[in-house]
Amino acid sequence: MSMLALFVLILGLAAIGWFSARVRVASLSRASGTRAHSLPGYHGWYVALWLALPALIFLAIWSSVAPGLVEQAVLGSPAAEVLPPAGIERNAIMGEARALADGSLQAAFNPEAEQLVPAYREASGFYGVIGIVAAVLLAFAGGAFAFLRVRPDFRARNRVERVVMWMLLIASLIAILTTIGIVASLLFETIRFFGRVPITEFVFGTQWNPQSATFTGPGADEGSFGAIPLFWGTVLIGAIIAMIVAIPLGLLSAIYLTQYAKPGVRKVMKPVLEILAGVPTVVYGYFAALTVAPAVRDFAVNVMGISSASSESAIAAGVVMGIMIIPFVSSMADDSIAAVPGAMRDGSLAMGATHSETIKRVLVPAALPGIVGGVLLAVSRAIGETMIVVMAAGLAANMTANPFESVTTVTVQIVQLLTGDQEFDSSKTLAAFALGLVLFIVTLLLNIVALGVVKRFREAYE
Repeated sequence: MSMLALFVLILGLAAIGWFSARVRVASLSRASGTRAHSLPGYHGWYVALWLALPALIFLAIWSSVAPGLVEQAVLGSPAAEVLPPAGIERNAIMGEARALADGSLQAAFNPEAEQLVPAYREASGFYGVIGIVAAVLLAFAGGAFAFLRVRPDFRARNRVERVVMWMLLIASLIAILTTIGIVASLLFETIRFFGRVPITEFVFGTQWNPQSATFTGPGADEGSFGAIPLFWGTVLIGAIIAMIVAIPLGLLSAIYLTQYAKPGVRKVMKPVLEILAGVPTVVYGYFAALTVAPAVRDFAVNVMGISSASSESAIAAGVVMGIMIIPFVSSMADDSIAAVPGAMRDGSLAMGATHSETIKRVLVPAALPGIVGGVLLAVSRAIGETMIVVMAAGLAANMTANPFESVTTVTVQIVQLLTGDQEFDSSKTLAAFALGLVLFIVTLLLNIVALGVVKRFREAYE
């Protein structure tokens, strides 16, 4: 029986227990003429939780323990006598034998692996049966324990709500611990990187060429990891060009939808506009590389006379990225303008101001904190984009203010440094973690500022 089938079986038993507990508490209440303390549904969930949780917890633990037990059993079998001593070669043979046994590999490179397949299948079957039997017994034991406690005066609601509270707490802790783990891993690897490359060179250097770096000594990498071109490329594409496109279009579309559009038009146009946020970034990348970038290059060469214009340019990536984040600016501006008290608009109109003057002098200034918050969130989204930059802006770390030339960003370099078989003990690979930490800090600060601005805006009108 596979793990999926066992999981479905346990859930089926839990459903049976849930229904049986409801029937039992209802019949006991009618027989005794007393009202149950908790609704039948709580009794059902109490039994279902006792049926499912212990068995599922055991399966989670067993799935991590069983592979080691199987491997030990195989190593203790007579077929393992042909194996070489512990090391990379033996691990490769064991991996091939495991893949042959579970059917994910059809043929092995090492002949010794084929001799271990029967031992692997026997051990896997033995420990698989142990896991199935133990899980089913735990499910029945937990269900029987809970089912016998079901009676009208049993406080099932309190027990179920306590379990739900603990589940919510564990889920929150998992999210928090995951964030802590991410930050800790970035910090640890970044400290290792700065032990090889001076932090001043990384932060203030203007030459980024990790591909030519050597790792024979602590000072051999100096001059190859200046990240200023990456920071500039990120700012040029994500914070300047993209915002020049996204802010006017997003703000004007929000003003039209809230102040000028009829309800029927708004009902159709607002969802259509927000579809832009759901388009995969790779689609934007194809659009930028195949349509926008050639058009921008031809315009620069034929109209502006810039013969050095590249088919991979910052302006092509920035324009498409700005189109992608229009919904972020538009939605926040829409909500902010709609939240402005109607008395302010009515008062301005009553004083003789036109509709456009009211929008320009009353509504937009009043909604400015929310609009600024949306812009900051859009910037944090833009500087973390990768696919559009890879396909439309290129990989060259150029320090240039010409938007028609190729540039790159922090995220693109992180992908490039970690792509393929890399040694995680080299300065080249460790540089990706330093870039990731910088990007994490910048994005975190932007989100904090944006949330603070939005919170202040809400407090002003609630």
